[in-house]
Amino acid sequence: MINELNKGVKKMDIWDIGLTKLSVALGVLFIITIWSAAMDWVHSVNPWYFLIAFVIVAIRPVYKFYLKK
Repeated sequence: MINELNKGVKKMDIWDIGLTKLSVALGVLFIITIWSAAMDWVHSVNPWYFLIAFVIVAIRPVYKFYLKK
């Protein structure tokens, strides 16, 4: 299964990857907009938790792109 996913990703260019990211962000905004419980949860969570989660999730891609040679 992973090999099939890797083959599919290799066919994508920078536009496809960017549009995939944008579609996920817009999908999350849509879900938060129509589901009031999700919106309440987002507003009740300390924003610093989202920043910490962002840094943890971004460490590996940033390391591989900029630092690993």
